[in-house]
Amino acid sequence: MNFNELFDISVSLRPGLAVWPGDPALELPKIGVISEGSHSNVTRILASAHTGTHMDAPVHFIDGATGIDQFPLDALVGTVYVLDFTHLDHHIGPTDLEACGLLAGAERVLFKTTNSVIWEDGTEFRRDYIALAPAGAQWLVDRGIKLVGIDYLSIEEFEPARPDTHYTLLGKKVVIVEGVDLRGIEPGEYTIFALPIKIKDADGAPARVLLGRN
Repeated sequence: MNFNELFDISVSLRPGLAVWPGDPALELPKIGVISEGSHSNVTRILASAHTGTHMDAPVHFIDGATGIDQFPLDALVGTVYVLDFTHLDHHIGPTDLEACGLLAGAERVLFKTTNSVIWEDGTEFRRDYIALAPAGAQWLVDRGIKLVGIDYLSIEEFEPARPDTHYTLLGKKVVIVEGVDLRGIEPGEYTIFALPIKIKDADGAPARVLLGRN
């Protein structure tokens, strides 16, 4: 499969990267260093499964549900629509989704919001990010969306009374991609490759996410 353009919308994992409050800070200590006498350079990764660009599995919010290794592969690769919500100062709801002109039969969407500029530095967690409202999540489920992504660490608003956006999406096994960087991406149609690390039964995993366009 050849593309005229290929974009990496993943955030680089690095010490100091903002993490969800209460999650451990990312650490990348060297446990083998050639210049110090080791035969090879080896790095240990210490982090939450929800660090940087990552994906949520149903078991993240639904006890006993499926893990990250059981995602349907056909949901992770295919046509995706990047929708421009950079004009919004509120969480994305049904009215916003109705107005975006999404084609009938679309199966994957990414939301580009003002969140993306947060990644210019990315070291301080922001509570005022744009999220997907629960009613917006239901709108997506009702239209058969298989995958939805957003450009900050959670698709849910910060500290809701109930995490209904997650419940609605994960309850229908909609793939959630969080923490993508869409600063350099124009709205429109792409092919997405969203591949989480395959960790057995895990509630989430870091992911490398690419967009291709002809």
